[in-house]
Amino acid sequence: MPTIYETIFSTLLWAALSIAVVAIPGVGVAYALARKEFAGKHVLSTLTTLPLVLPPTAVGYLLLRLFADNGWLGKERIGFDLGVLFSWKAVVVACSVMSFPIFVRAARVAFEEVNPRLESVARTLGAGPWRVFVSVTLPLATRGLVAATLLGFARALGEFGATIVLAGNIPGRTQTLSSALFSAQQGGNDDRANQLLIVALLVGFATVYTTERLARKRLNGEGGQS
Repeated sequence: MPTIYETIFSTLLWAALSIAVVAIPGVGVAYALARKEFAGKHVLSTLTTLPLVLPPTAVGYLLLRLFADNGWLGKERIGFDLGVLFSWKAVVVACSVMSFPIFVRAARVAFEEVNPRLESVARTLGAGPWRVFVSVTLPLATRGLVAATLLGFARALGEFGATIVLAGNIPGRTQTLSSALFSAQQGGNDDRANQLLIVALLVGFATVYTTERLARKRLNGEGGQS
């Protein structure tokens, strides 16, 4: 059985990888939903939010069917095995899918809080769309995007349902902080369960506290500008 430190390190690593996977597409989707009008916008917004309202085990089962041998991303369809099922890749995939909606929702709010007039001024000065985004929109939304990253990271750390279906609960291979806590509780190992619980509480508190601080600074900054 892996030590608590090994389980924590693995979970932190997989959560960080999931946010790295989510970040670029998440920023793109959030910006499109915040700033663009296009056909299918409400459908995209609904699909993005869907993992939040579905049971995590249902999301895990959908992913399991997707990566099964005869699934859309299975070896019978694409000609080779991606090696996702019941591996660390499955943990990252499940955490990415479950953290994506929270990241996008928080990032969308961050973009919506950027004053569109500042972007318009930059465009009138000859800046193209990409330059406006990089030099104006992105810097002004930075604190909100950091908060989105932290919230997504926290969601990935606490993910259980989708992960247990897609990756299993294999000690030293796919076991996360949540599944290790579940196993310890089910096995009657109260000491280990309590230690894991304390870690989960500390990480969760630190993440939410930091997010709240960032939000307060952002609001204070806007109040000062007005």
